[in-house]
Amino acid sequence: MKVTALAITPPPGAAECPRVTPELLASCLARYSRSNKGIESILAGIDWSDPDKSVDQVFRFLDYGHASIGGLTGGIAMAIDRCSFFLALKLFEMAQLCDGQESSTRYIEMAPASLPNPVEIGIPGHLASEWRSVMEDAFAIYGEVYRELDRQARDTPAIVRAPANANEKVVARLRKNYALDRARYFIPFATETNVGLVMTARVWAQTIRQLDAQPFSEAVECAGKLRAELQKLAPRLTRHSFKDSACTRQAQAELAFCTESICRDGVGTENVADQVFVGLDRALPPFLPDLQHIPDAFAGKENRYSLCGSAVRRMFVRFAWNNIALAELRDLNRHRTGYRFSPLVPVGFYLPKEVSHPRQGELLERQRALVGKLAREAPESGAHCYAYLLGTQVAFEHSTHADKFIYEVELRTGLGAHFRYAEHLAAACREFVKLVPEAAPFIQIGTAEPE
Repeated sequence: MKVTALAITPPPGAAECPRVTPELLASCLARYSRSNKGIESILAGIDWSDPDKSVDQVFRFLDYGHASIGGLTGGIAMAIDRCSFFLALKLFEMAQLCDGQESSTRYIEMAPASLPNPVEIGIPGHLASEWRSVMEDAFAIYGEVYRELDRQARDTPAIVRAPANANEKVVARLRKNYALDRARYFIPFATETNVGLVMTARVWAQTIRQLDAQPFSEAVECAGKLRAELQKLAPRLTRHSFKDSACTRQAQAELAFCTESICRDGVGTENVADQVFVGLDRALPPFLPDLQHIPDAFAGKENRYSLCGSAVRRMFVRFAWNNIALAELRDLNRHRTGYRFSPLVPVGFYLPKEVSHPRQGELLERQRALVGKLAREAPESGAHCYAYLLGTQVAFEHSTHADKFIYEVELRTGLGAHFRYAEHLAAACREFVKLVPEAAPFIQIGTAEPE
């Protein structure tokens, strides 16, 4: 794994703008709360031969609970090369105020060369060869399924649903998307990927603290490497990035729930039928009633980026599915509003109706047995998660506000959306409009047409 901090250089148009480090920026902006003289006056008070002095005068207040100062450091970018899909998912789960991207399974064909060293991710030595055998077999089936789906798409172009006026380059891309979208469920969750994240130093410190507290050796390694890069850009924040007892206890409790569930209930290998839950809280204080009716909150709405009014934005929504495949969870988990939750207990295995391979039953039985062995023999390492495949189904909950829920519905059912999470979000929206029928005409549920 390699972690690289990316320092942002001002563009030519900003040549005359003051130049500040992330922490000097934070210290200058923090002084606004103690001064009404404007930014030029604050900058004039800095000893540019020793700018750290000005930073230290402000940053000492971090130790007295003024954490908001760390949030003034601006966007700090980090690139994490060759971390697992599993760790990438945990990063997005923890960093709920980040912006980021991850390598896509619908544009990049994955290969066994992307599997990590099993010992480095906590697989016990006596199970390492079995783990590698199962993972390599999963990759072999993935490749065979991809090539067969690509052949079918060439022989029957209509199944790709390419637009009538699409040129050959577009058709080739859609054909690749079609095949990769359906083959990806055999990809191991341990596969290495690349992740780019941008967040303030405050959020980086919080994220690294949670990573450091995880029982997974890969997470601890990543925490150390991120901390070393953060030290270059915001050194005063790094002392707030070490694990604490609260993070440690919560991480241990979640892992224990998962391993105990596996040991008690086993690992499902059949597709679990869809269930969806949508809960709504519309309670309001008597002294702050709604200013508008629901239809008025959508006045002027043109697309999913349009602003909704307070009647929708004040509504709290909790929605959950019983059987999200990890392939879809990787995408839905990146919606960075509210709280996303899954203890990653494997309950079944999803495959699209277009996918059938003669060895899939044998593979899933071997994978089921391996997950069970890892949960029993190495319960405190979390190594069993590295034996999941992207078709592994888990329960997943997201809690946020109604405007963010509607945005997610419209995005994840719209143009170019993956067919499976379009099904999940459409189902959630049907439940939502049962509770808020007056919103139904204003939610633009798409059909996941190809881009």
